[in-house]
Amino acid sequence: MLKKEIIENMKHIVDNCMGDSKSACTTACPMNTDVKKYIALIRDNKGEEAIKVIRDELFIPRILGRVCAHPCERYCRRGEEDKAISIAGLKRYIADNYDNPNNWDLSKKNPVGKKIAIIGFGPAGAQGAITLLKEGYEVTIFEKNLFSGGMLRYGIPEYRLPRDIIESEFSLINKLGGKIEFNTEVGKDIQFEALEKDYDAILVSIGKQIGRKDITLDNKDAKGVLTAVEFLKEVSLTRESKEARGNILTVGGGDVAMDCARSALRLKNSKSSYVLFLEESLELLTASKYEVESAIKEGVKFIPSSGIKEIIINDEGRVKEIVIKKCISLFNENGEFSPKFNEEILDKIAVDTLIFAIGQGIDFSISGGQKFQFNKKSLQNDKNKKIFYAGDCASSNIVVQAMAEGRRAAKSIIRFLNCEDVWTGRDITLEGGENKTKLYLPTEYLPESWNLDSKIQRRCGEELDAKERVKTFLEVEKTFTHKVALEEANRCLQCECKLCMKECLMMPEYTSCPKELFKEYLEKGYENMDMNIAYSCNECKQCTIKCPNSFKIRENFMGMRKEYVKSNGDISPLEGHTSLDDGQELECSKKYSVTIPGKKQTKYVLIPGCTVPASFPDLVQKTYEHMMETLGEDNVGIILQCCAKPTEIIGETKLFEERYSRVQKEIDEIEADIIVTLCPSCYLTYEKYSGRKVISYWDLMREEIGLPKDKKNIGIDSDVIFNIHDSCPTRDVTSHHESIRWILSQLGYKVEEMNNIKENTRCCGVGGMLGCINADLYKKIVNRRVSDATQDHIISYCGSCRSSMEIGELDSLHILQLIYGECYYKKHATKRNNNYGLHNRLQAKRKIKGL
Repeated sequence: MLKKEIIENMKHIVDNCMGDSKSACTTACPMNTDVKKYIALIRDNKGEEAIKVIRDELFIPRILGRVCAHPCERYCRRGEEDKAISIAGLKRYIADNYDNPNNWDLSKKNPVGKKIAIIGFGPAGAQGAITLLKEGYEVTIFEKNLFSGGMLRYGIPEYRLPRDIIESEFSLINKLGGKIEFNTEVGKDIQFEALEKDYDAILVSIGKQIGRKDITLDNKDAKGVLTAVEFLKEVSLTRESKEARGNILTVGGGDVAMDCARSALRLKNSKSSYVLFLEESLELLTASKYEVESAIKEGVKFIPSSGIKEIIINDEGRVKEIVIKKCISLFNENGEFSPKFNEEILDKIAVDTLIFAIGQGIDFSISGGQKFQFNKKSLQNDKNKKIFYAGDCASSNIVVQAMAEGRRAAKSIIRFLNCEDVWTGRDITLEGGENKTKLYLPTEYLPESWNLDSKIQRRCGEELDAKERVKTFLEVEKTFTHKVALEEANRCLQCECKLCMKECLMMPEYTSCPKELFKEYLEKGYENMDMNIAYSCNECKQCTIKCPNSFKIRENFMGMRKEYVKSNGDISPLEGHTSLDDGQELECSKKYSVTIPGKKQTKYVLIPGCTVPASFPDLVQKTYEHMMETLGEDNVGIILQCCAKPTEIIGETKLFEERYSRVQKEIDEIEADIIVTLCPSCYLTYEKYSGRKVISYWDLMREEIGLPKDKKNIGIDSDVIFNIHDSCPTRDVTSHHESIRWILSQLGYKVEEMNNIKENTRCCGVGGMLGCINADLYKKIVNRRVSDATQDHIISYCGSCRSSMEIGELDSLHILQLIYGECYYKKHATKRNNNYGLHNRLQAKRKIKGL
């Protein structure tokens, strides 16, 4: 059974791993549109595929590309660094250029024999209709106006949203077989009770079509005093207004106020357009920055920190003037909206038309004037279970929210008609509710080259000239060109947290992310999983280094190895480890080992490890001689014996303890004070278990004994430029990195740093004893590390690393070869792996004993 801490670590990763988390732009979209995916397709010039991704969720991409409030952009990760991606602009580019009605998905299930009435043909009602029609339901939409679109048509000016686009995209409902009864007002032309009788369910999706005025003011109903709703509707239908003329002032600070002010400029009888608002600056308005800037360009004038004290009318009962008062604060001490004014600071403004854009309301006449009462998740009426709500009349504030509610209500209707619980098993975060992703990447984890100058500036579509466009209702902003769309798409960070998966070559062979993998372990049990997964980890810790949360993944695999071994009689269950075990036993045996203490005391003991003696026995001898020359032969000893680290790595804890105890016994018997190592793994093993001070030979040279005699600048004339491969076990031992570079500098050799060095170094492939059980993966890791090299010649300070780099076709040397060799030239490059073996261990033993 796995230890409790391993289980808890797995749970921690499953609960917090961001590997399967969606990007913030997708989760911020109430319709869960896969923004990242379609932007990636734009970058790849795959417009036809991009529009399919968009249309999987959105039936009005051209409309949304123009008027969506794009909450996705508000949460765009790029926006925290400079400016958010123009997601709406890219959606519009794809929809305008690649959306073809002939390719729309018109597939439907077989009729189910149920009829649904929908009241209101705006985005919520239309989305609800689409969802129901595709599931085989018969749908009839009752719309009191003459055209489709609801407040999209009657509340958004034509210069922002051309009417032919609304007609085109809403035609999908007709194509799917939906019936639309235009000019039919429920409660007037047809009674609500009749719908209850004739239909199996009703979806109410009416918009906010009742405008508001400041009811505290006298003369609020005078001629020329309008609500934004009635003004924008009239302009939408006629491009004119019978009541609006002359100096037109709009009250309000939101996008609707900007729509009114900009529309006012386009009227034949208008002279000027003003916006009066309570906030003290334009930056504090709730209106979008783009709308405010557009209004300024077109000539709208703004009056900040002001409210209306009085409406003055002329003899004909028409507004002629307003008295304004200074707003001194907007909120009370509790943070509640409660404007305060200085009644002594007054001013007058001559106006001919006054438009209130201070909010809109729902017409509750179909419910007898009573507010709709419904479940906020399922959207089902609290009392009459066959009635559902969506859109403005439910809880939506923006178009895409209304669509999400329309779809959610439709799904509730389907469950209701199937006699199922309308909400059990559903997740509000996936159906338009607030949904914040776990995914967050700190700046240092953003993709390479994200901050190039070419990617910082947000692209915008071209616009019609401000002086000319106010003369018409032609669309102001143009669609991105192909060039601009590509530039903007390339700004996308393609947010995802699979940094460990990109770095690790092992995990992608078994999973899509750590969360998925360890969830499977927890559900199935480690004993029912492929053992090769745990044994394919090469212990390099790069996954932890790359992870923004620094998850300890390696530790889980090491813990599993120990349990696999315990369950198999304390021996590794994998056949590939049999020869490793046999070799370990020999390397720890007396035949291949020797201990020579210092002549008087053993202050320093050199323990050269396994691979260097098995490759270069003469270099072991020379290292030992160098230490005796500089530290005194009375004080220096040597132990030629394996520390058994490979046994521990494969999880054979009991065998490791027994084998390690042999070398520990030798250390204790000669009473060594300081252990000097050549092998990085030996360094860590003795540091952990020996109870002695441990120092690498490289640090010893730099800090105490220096280079061997006559070796300084021996490589000054070399024609070789070396890379340095840092060993991953000691990636955190910075002194080793510094000492190796100091040694090469003292020797006079030229060095060029390769990619991924020091604490960020990559494994050579030997880590975790991978080569014994997964040769193909070992080769991949070798080749990946070799690809980091910038030169053909590489230095390592680990015998195994040196061998791997040679397997990767580099001219690979151990640093000892430079320290104790003559000046190294390119002509000396050769293969050195062929001479590796225990015969060299015996030779090293003989050489040491012969001193």
